[in-house]
Parts: sequence; structure tokens; C-alpha cells
Amino acid sequence: MDEMTSSSAAVDDDGPRDTSDGTREPADGIGESADPAAAAPVGRDRSNRGAALVATLIAVPITLLVAVLAVTKLAPETPAAAPSPSTARVQSTAPVEMAAPALAARPAVVCRALLSQLPTTIRDLAQRPVTAGPEQNAAYGDPALTVACGGTEPTFPATDEVWTVNRVCWHLAEQADAAVLSTVDRETLITVRVPRSYEQPLQWVSPISSTIVASVPSGGAIPSGCQR
Repeated sequence: MDEMTSSSAAVDDDGPRDTSDGTREPADGIGESADPAAAAPVGRDRSNRGAALVATLIAVPITLLVAVLAVTKLAPETPAAAPSPSTARVQSTAPVEMAAPALAARPAVVCRALLSQLPTTIRDLAQRPVTAGPEQNAAYGDPALTVACGGTEPTFPATDEVWTVNRVCWHLAEQADAAVLSTVDRETLITVRVPRSYEQPLQWVSPISSTIVASVPSGGAIPSGCQR
């Protein structure tokens, strides 16, 4: 009995076998693939790869050309010039020749107060020494812009214009080589001489006006054009 069971359990390997899903499998164990792509002809696959290669070969040069054109368009036609370093104004440090007339006691006190508070520079002009009266005179730059405190009040026609700069009233007199500005609303005269090479002379007296307001009291016969 045991031998019969063993014999009947043997299956002929050359016959077809049933699979788990109920389909018949060939006896050699090699079934047909269910993937349609696997069954596609070899020629078609080669054609598809060839077409993809051609498309790639065309696309790469076009992409490179677009990139080059974009960079060329963004780049400036000519390189921007490098900014040159600013050159400071060359100025002499030699003493500036100025007169120092004798002052009465009150103007002398006022002038010393003014000179002690003047700025060390006026715009880009550095202060320079003077040959006489440092307690009443100051000079800046080259050519020298000068500030003189004290002296005789200037006379000018009543029709002349006067200019108020930072609450100080100035009379402007034009000379061949300079513009001379004189205060007309202070108890002590302040005269500023601005060389012709410095344009717009009224702008140069702006910092001086601020010091005058702080140190020189107003007074004298103030012209009507200066009345505030």
C-alpha cells in the first residue's frame, strides 16, 4: 500500500500543470509575458530611442544659445569706470597777511569772544594762521577767506540790497578779486572777504553767521531790509 501511494503521487513532469489562478502553465514552465511592452518589436524600441537622442541633441545647443544671449543682454556694453578717489583741495598753511587795528575795550572783548568760537574749518577750508591780531582776525583756505572783527562801519546807499543769513544781516560789496560781506545789524562790525574763486559768497558766511549770533550782540542803525 505504501508503495502505491508513493507511485500515484508522482506526476509526469512533461505534462501541463495547473496554476493557482486556474490557468494552465506550459509543461516547460516558461509562460508568455503579460506586459505588452515586453512583446513590442525590437525595431520600434530602437526607433523611439533614436528619436529621443535626436531631440536631445537639438535641445542642448538651443538651451546653450538662449543662456549665452541672456548673459550678453544683461552684461553692460562697456565696463563701468572705477570711481576715482576724491582729491582734497591743496591748501597753503602759511600765515595770511591781515591788518590788526587797535580796538576799544568793548569791541576787543566782543571780538575775542567771536574768535574763540569760530569753527576750525569752513566747509572744506581749513583755518590758517594770520600775521597780526589772532584775537580779532581769522583766515581759511587757499586763496584765503578772511574774517575781521572790529573797524569802521561801511557806508552804502539805502537802496542797496541786504541779505539775512542765519539771522545775521549782511551787505554785499563786489570787488575785482573778492566779494566783501559786512554785518549791518551788530554792535561790532564783522567783515568777511570771500575770494572770487569761491562761488555764491553768501553760502560761505552761513557757519560764521551762527557763531556771530552766539557771541556778538545785535545793535546799531539796522537797515529796514533787515527788520524782522
